[in-house]
Amino acid sequence: MSYDKFTILKSTAVPMPIENVDTDQIIPARFLKATERKGFGDNLFRDWRYNNDNTPRKDFVLNNPLYSGKILVGGKNFGSGSSREHAAWAVYDYGFRCVISSFFADIFKNNSINVGILPVQVSESFLDKIFKAIEANPATELEVNLPEQKVTILSSGESESFVINGYKKNNLMNGYDDIDYLQAMKEEIKSFAATGVYA
Repeated sequence: MSYDKFTILKSTAVPMPIENVDTDQIIPARFLKATERKGFGDNLFRDWRYNNDNTPRKDFVLNNPLYSGKILVGGKNFGSGSSREHAAWAVYDYGFRCVISSFFADIFKNNSINVGILPVQVSESFLDKIFKAIEANPATELEVNLPEQKVTILSSGESESFVINGYKKNNLMNGYDDIDYLQAMKEEIKSFAATGVYA
């Protein structure tokens, strides 16, 4: 399944400076029954967003009208715990296209890239600068430049580079998942199968 192409994202951000956010907090296990990648955003951080009577918790950041945007800024060790890909589906379905943290669990990182979310790992000091900039002004915009592998706090001009696997970068920039990538190489695969020579 193809996803939106990711090149340069300029957006305000939602700050969530909580460390060790695991996949059960991102999407509780009771919501994993569906097999289609739709509707999971409604239950993103469900137990943090809502009270037992389904009323929104006013103290949770996703319910705070001051904060919005396509970038979620999380604390260290984001996406730990079980390997459920539904966690990445929920983040994407809610509308986030990028998650910034100082450390990601590998499985969550890979699941995110496979559904069109860019996980950007920055230093703890730069993450702190991002949090402070958003705290000072919720309208602060960040620019995430995938071709240049750089994230910038636009209000101050401060930036930091990030690392990403070249294959995964290419897929995100083209809106591909792994199957789309193979389909895009269909003619080259046919040629190699026929001649034994890669075109």
